[in-house]
Amino acid sequence: MTRNAKINTLLLLAVAALAVLPLALGLGDHKEEPFAGADGEAETAITELEPDYEPWFSPLYEPPSGEIESGLFALQAAVGAGVLAYYFGVRRGRRQGEERARQQQPAPGTGSDAGPGLADEAVSPGSRA
Repeated sequence: MTRNAKINTLLLLAVAALAVLPLALGLGDHKEEPFAGADGEAETAITELEPDYEPWFSPLYEPPSGEIESGLFALQAAVGAGVLAYYFGVRRGRRQGEERARQQQPAPGTGSDAGPGLADEAVSPGSRA
């Protein structure tokens, strides 16, 4: 197994552990909604500390259900991931194109300015004595 394959395997195991361990260890069992978002946790903490608190503003759009809200969040994450993937793909493609262009350029001192007759001689790999 190559070094990159080992690193990728370890990273996949770490991500799986981060997803499974909170469920397996029962973290959040003492809560009504064990894995609620940070917004809900913050709202609960604020109302406990300051019961008369009034929010400064209300959301522009309130989804009719939690499922729609989750779907919109997933859509937002997918669009963001797509933008990042496109950026890194374009960057890598440009780098590969530059490398190919450099490989196709003749080295200094070779080609047409190497002198008369030298550029025209073709030597095949097996023709040397």
